[in-house]
Amino acid sequence: MTIGNRNRPNDPRRAAEAAFKAATTKPVEGPAKTVVLPGARELVSLRIEKDVLEFFQKDGVGWQDRMNAALKKAAGLD
Repeated sequence: MTIGNRNRPNDPRRAAEAAFKAATTKPVEGPAKTVVLPGARELVSLRIEKDVLEFFQKDGVGWQDRMNAALKKAAGLD
């Protein structure tokens, strides 16, 4: 024996289930938005001729910063 009438348009049980689902279901969101932070850097793999790499590495620590500065200057971004 079934309690309640599931075909009734104003079925309290269905209304309660729908309300529960609406309150507990996370809405589907689109793709995550990329946030660009000023000065943020990205890890890349780059093939550079050995003599160019040695030029930037010869002064020791900070060679990546020096290379980045040279690339920015060459690109007109400084």
